[in-house]
Amino acid sequence: MLVMSASMFVFLVFVNRYILGTFLRRTRREQFESSGASYEPQVTVVVPMYNEGSGISDTILSIVNQAYPAEKLDLIVVDDCSRDDSGQLAWRAAQLSHRHVRIFKNEVNVGKRISILSAVRRTSAEIIVCVDSDVVLESHAVFRLVKGFADPRVGAIGGRVRVRNASESWLTRLQAIKYYFAYEYFKNVEQAFHSVMCLSGCLSAYRRSILLQLEPVLEDRNVLGIPIKYGEDRFLTRQVVKAGHQTLMTPEANCWTLAPNTFTKYWSQQLRWRRSVLIDFLCGLSHSWKLHPLVALSYAAVFAMLVGYPVLIAELLADGMFLPLAAFHLLVLTFLGVLYWADTRKWPANERVHPLWFLPMAFVLPTIYLILTPLALFTLDSTSWETRG
Repeated sequence: MLVMSASMFVFLVFVNRYILGTFLRRTRREQFESSGASYEPQVTVVVPMYNEGSGISDTILSIVNQAYPAEKLDLIVVDDCSRDDSGQLAWRAAQLSHRHVRIFKNEVNVGKRISILSAVRRTSAEIIVCVDSDVVLESHAVFRLVKGFADPRVGAIGGRVRVRNASESWLTRLQAIKYYFAYEYFKNVEQAFHSVMCLSGCLSAYRRSILLQLEPVLEDRNVLGIPIKYGEDRFLTRQVVKAGHQTLMTPEANCWTLAPNTFTKYWSQQLRWRRSVLIDFLCGLSHSWKLHPLVALSYAAVFAMLVGYPVLIAELLADGMFLPLAAFHLLVLTFLGVLYWADTRKWPANERVHPLWFLPMAFVLPTIYLILTPLALFTLDSTSWETRG
């Protein structure tokens, strides 16, 4: 019975992501199209930084070279007490800019969310664009990201994230395909009803007025009294939705991030993300049911899979069903690999990877789910930046 229930949850997530989402994308096209083509509000880009190293230079240069009016775009970099030379490198990159760039250093390490809030207080711009310190923006990313705010109902908008170092290793190639599905399929149900529940911290934008309204909530985030710093993007998006605002994702606003290139780094990232999903769902029980039924179902299904899938894997392994389990994963991943190839076959060769690189996920996925979900559950009080050590 337990295995059947877990299998049903997995099936529900698959239908939600790949069938229902695709159907809604085709039947509710107006919900997926950007508006406000001539809308150019005053924008401040905020980059919270901690131990980023030389990568911060590329991030800053990609922001200051945006195809956006110079008098309407400025940049604030917040150094969260980095222990390397990130601060010096940021200053050097800023000196090459024709835009207004400010760099501040926190007195103590406070995490990404509080660093963003400190920058929000230092600007009067209408829109705040948050960019991770290892991200490079395409030249029109800011313009394409913020034009959706022409609709006053919209409170936050996220861009599409792609992998910069996709060809570096088998693990980065695998993640490049995973990122593709995350933005091309996984968010379609939520996008259809303008209630995207997680806008990536790599590239997302918010109305400053909403952030100021939410300031008391954002300042005091904790688990049983212990402040936490992970999952800030998911937490921030959910607070915007909870306050009654629309949240969108626009695939036209592209940015490129560095995917973990070793299994240790990947493990750390996935652990942090699982903590985020667990705590986000538990804290969202009070209001997620008020969303459109299909969005609420999608939200609950992801959590159910996170909890139920490890149970299914453990039961099958206990029954000596490892090979059938691996074969099932290979079959599903082969189908997804073909789907990825069909969707991206016209892309430039340097922007896609061979679909066969997705097959190792047949072994990576069950390992990650089986071990990291219970580990995440018992480390919800973590205060680490995880991947910035």
